[in-house]
Amino acid sequence: MDCSVKIELRQPVTEQDFQLYYDLRWRILREPWTRARESGQDEHEQNAFHIMAWQDGALLVGVGRLHYNSPEEAQIRYMAVEKAYARRGIGSLILRELEANARSHGARRIVLNAREEAIPFYKTHNYQLLGQTSTLFDSLVHWRMAKEL
Repeated sequence: MDCSVKIELRQPVTEQDFQLYYDLRWRILREPWTRARESGQDEHEQNAFHIMAWQDGALLVGVGRLHYNSPEEAQIRYMAVEKAYARRGIGSLILRELEANARSHGARRIVLNAREEAIPFYKTHNYQLLGQTSTLFDSLVHWRMAKEL
């Protein structure tokens, strides 16, 4: 990561934070395939751990979410980094923060569903590929991955 750029991680708190958070998620993960903004949220939003990555405290450049499937298993969803900021270590910072939250709450395992292009990223963070899981919008194949904590 560029040392001159300071990335701050923080949870969304205000309504404006959440608007920016959900907008980034939708633009990166859903807009190219659907105009339906509600497709970018699910039933776990209220009880999830949300994290935002801010460049120099002012520009939102990435987001991620963690929820719990059981006390022992956490699930990462909706990881997204602005395309102009990809491959700068921001996704790794977000991922480590989500993993730290899972560990601090006693989870022993993290699962996620990765798009094909994200598999190498998760593999570098010691996630194991378990197999194909679903296809969104008739074209986005997802792969189940897991990591023991």
